[in-house]
Amino acid sequence: MPIKRIIDGLNEFHDNYFTNHREMFEHLSHGQTPEVLFITCSDSRIDPFLITQSLPGDLFVIRNIGNIIPPYGAANKSEGAGIEYAIQALSVNDVVVCGHSHCGAMKGMLQIGNLAQQMPLVYEWLKQYAEPTRRLIVDNYQDYPIDKLLKIAIEQNVLTQIENLGTYPIIRSRLHSRKLTLHAWIYEIETGEVFAYDADAGQFKILENRPFPVPNPLIGVHSK
Repeated sequence: MPIKRIIDGLNEFHDNYFTNHREMFEHLSHGQTPEVLFITCSDSRIDPFLITQSLPGDLFVIRNIGNIIPPYGAANKSEGAGIEYAIQALSVNDVVVCGHSHCGAMKGMLQIGNLAQQMPLVYEWLKQYAEPTRRLIVDNYQDYPIDKLLKIAIEQNVLTQIENLGTYPIIRSRLHSRKLTLHAWIYEIETGEVFAYDADAGQFKILENRPFPVPNPLIGVHSK
């Protein structure tokens, strides 16, 4: 049974990793001081702590279907509350929106009519909050082959969420005072590489030794 493997893992964690790092967990019990707000997809293949080699307490993580951030004032308040808490209460200075290759949410968005009966809640989520990305793809990239189309959709979805972040008062205020930096990333599952949006080049480029901060406002973004 899969759950037994999970329980075995819990016991292994407690008896070994926790015991060997007891001092770190004691320190964490007194509060959190994460360095980065990391927004990514719920996809089981994505582990923010694994791919960034971070420790517990380093990242404040928001995850949902398609790494989507509804614009400020939207009916869904959960993501907004997380953003507000991370920046106001925890004073994070960097926000990463990280999409990923082979994203099921973006595949669903490209064929959204098929979701209405089978997964009505997923349909409503994407219909309401992924429509700007879907419309951009439909109007500008319909002649592209499906694999290229999916790649563009994944990239444009991340850039849309960067734009949506800019609608939050706390984000705009911190960007204005240069106390906050936004980053647009794509994690490629099959290679383990991360690509960051380079606004100067107007495209996602492999992330090596330096970040590509996203300017505000984000103007003229496109895929190549």
